[in-house]
Amino acid sequence: MSKEILVNVDSRETRVAIIESGKLVELAVEREERVVGSIYKCKVVNVLAGMDAAFVNIGLERNAFLYVGDVLPDTDEEFPAVRKEFGRHMSIKDVLKPGQELLVQVVKGPRGTKGARVSTRIALPGRYLVLMPDADHVGVSRKIEIDSERERLRKLAEMMKPPGFGLIVRTEAESRSEAELRKDLDFLMRMWNQIQEKAAKISAPGLVHQDLSLVYKTIRDSFSSDVSKMIIDSPVEYEKALELVELLSPKMKSRLHLYDEPEPIFERYGVEQEIEDLLRRTVWLKSGGHVTFDLTEALTAVDVNTGKFVGTTSLSDTILRTNLEAVVEIARQLRLRDIGGIIVIDFIDMSSARDRQKVVSALEKELQKDRTRTKICHISPLGLVEMTRKRTGETLVEIMTEPCPYCQGRGRVESAQTVSLKIERELRRLAIESDDEAFLVNAHPEVALHLIGSLGEVVDEIERRIKRAVYVRANESMHIEQYDIIPGDLQELDRHLLPWKKGDVVECQVTTNAFVSLPRASAWLDGYLIDLENGGKYVGKRIKAKLTAVNRSYACGQVVSDKHVDKVIAS
Repeated sequence: MSKEILVNVDSRETRVAIIESGKLVELAVEREERVVGSIYKCKVVNVLAGMDAAFVNIGLERNAFLYVGDVLPDTDEEFPAVRKEFGRHMSIKDVLKPGQELLVQVVKGPRGTKGARVSTRIALPGRYLVLMPDADHVGVSRKIEIDSERERLRKLAEMMKPPGFGLIVRTEAESRSEAELRKDLDFLMRMWNQIQEKAAKISAPGLVHQDLSLVYKTIRDSFSSDVSKMIIDSPVEYEKALELVELLSPKMKSRLHLYDEPEPIFERYGVEQEIEDLLRRTVWLKSGGHVTFDLTEALTAVDVNTGKFVGTTSLSDTILRTNLEAVVEIARQLRLRDIGGIIVIDFIDMSSARDRQKVVSALEKELQKDRTRTKICHISPLGLVEMTRKRTGETLVEIMTEPCPYCQGRGRVESAQTVSLKIERELRRLAIESDDEAFLVNAHPEVALHLIGSLGEVVDEIERRIKRAVYVRANESMHIEQYDIIPGDLQELDRHLLPWKKGDVVECQVTTNAFVSLPRASAWLDGYLIDLENGGKYVGKRIKAKLTAVNRSYACGQVVSDKHVDKVIAS
């Protein structure tokens, strides 16, 4: 099975796609601050005895949840019941009190209305090892199946383990030498020392250690010996990756490649279309059957249907073949969409116990390819399979979409940021394919704000990259996913779209802008954005503003005196 990793790096987004046998199986997107895996110095806000948990302030929008079992010392993972019994006899009030400061690591990111979940049991993953301060045991990945190799690695880990620390040997350590493992351990010990030094200096709440970038984590966790090549489209990230691979696994350097073709990397490898498809509810199978995915707060429901597939032999054979084909696609989609938590799969009802066992066995086999921990229950008489998949944060669909404002959250639409990124990619494609000097973009106001940026830095960067002029205009009547890109002549667009000049006084409606803070505010003038340096107290009012700078997609200005404002309002 061939396996490739594609990395697309932009100024506002990094995307990593893992391709197996020509099909996209995993997609990771990084847009904002990295939370899961990061370490914070927190302050305990509330201690709730009835929940055996506390809420702690780590500096994010919502307080994080800290369960009593995540505060107590770690115990042997082979005997989880011991940990449960130990925690059962301890009260949260015995170990925490309001105002207390401690070091925690985020184990689950914020999701929906819930804050992050944190633990005092720190784990620092490396290439081959996971270092656990304040633990005192050694573990070996269950995916290493050869007993002799497991024993060798266990003895090495016990010999190398620093006093007062725990070690877990990762799957990638299989067949690795003692020198390679020691090099990884030295790196992790230096990292832990730096974390302790910083924690001693900063006050709570504060970020002590931010988890590594998506490209780094991909090299650490996924760039293994079964990967034929990793292709990166950013020269800067490519050079960083070379340095990192030289440090972690020098023999893999020849598999790193820089992509420098004009066609965007994800379009060149057909990934962009697959990303579009994964946002859809229904996934079609080759046979004509289909699988639907419905995400709810409590669980994810997966439904299998024969659809257009009518089979050729018998009904039972048609059902079995559809279910077996669906198993492969379901396992792929769970990885691809990064769906976690409780998952209920409604297979087409099978009367034969033998057929039901075939489907469950096939699902177990396919899920072995998944690096995320899963657990499957047997198929029920109703044809339902209950399973769990470890959840660490938002699913890919939740990252790339937001609740639909038109249907009060019953459905989802692409977020303004996602649409703006799509427009940016299309502008780059058009710049390659055409000789047009300039482009006019008409989009929903929220999308326009993402395209322009707080001080025009986003649209300025787009113009620099595509070497074309870009005019962004907002249209309130457009759906948030709708936009137009119109190519044109630079002078002609300038004449039609920029009738104003520096020093002009214009009348406009002041509105809020999430990208700017008081005393600044924004205004729209026939879809043209004006940044008002003193407009904060006039939000919702119609005012007169003097333009201090005029650019293609935005202007800067000042609200004129209150006397003028009152005169305009009175009229």
